[in-house]
Amino acid sequence: MASSKLSWLNPAVAVGGLAPLLQLAVLGSQGELGANGIEFALNQTGLFALAVLLGSLACTPLRLVTGWTWPARIRRTLGLLAFTYAAAHFLTYSVLDQGLDVRAMAEDVFTRPFITVGFTAFLLLVPLAVTSTNKWVRRLGFPTWQRLHRLSYVAAVLGVVHFVWRVKKDVTEPVLYGAVLALLLAVRVGEALRKRRALARARPA
Repeated sequence: MASSKLSWLNPAVAVGGLAPLLQLAVLGSQGELGANGIEFALNQTGLFALAVLLGSLACTPLRLVTGWTWPARIRRTLGLLAFTYAAAHFLTYSVLDQGLDVRAMAEDVFTRPFITVGFTAFLLLVPLAVTSTNKWVRRLGFPTWQRLHRLSYVAAVLGVVHFVWRVKKDVTEPVLYGAVLALLLAVRVGEALRKRRALARARPA
């Protein structure tokens, strides 16, 4: 009954999450992204990728703190949206900014630290997107699948570092994202410690 009542939730999240990307594509096709449309598109797709990734990571802490179950239902959708925006960010850079010049991109990855960490974050999201289905959970086994998907936190940390190094001067906004990520990590660590203490108390002396 509760599941049927929330059957609209994932489609709504997917449509709402993709709306900014669609708007960006439409404005870009009409040449209405401003004087430096490529830089604007890079900034927007990167920002949305990080924001939605943090949203997906917030689902479990939100459930732990509030007891709500609905955040767990949209976690996978948010994760796939984060990958979609990260892929759009990478494609904007590789196709529109670099013109698929592999040599220039390789030089950027190996010589410009903010691109190095950003590219690494994107690579970490690829296996997470590929293994996001229930079929992969069964194939890997839930413990292995869960350990693999903890890489999302590593990708988020790298995403924040990429953001900080990208803006260089006014780091207020990326630091706020970093603070949110630190809070989410603190909740997860606190829950892990609570479970460990409960398990220790339950063991026979």
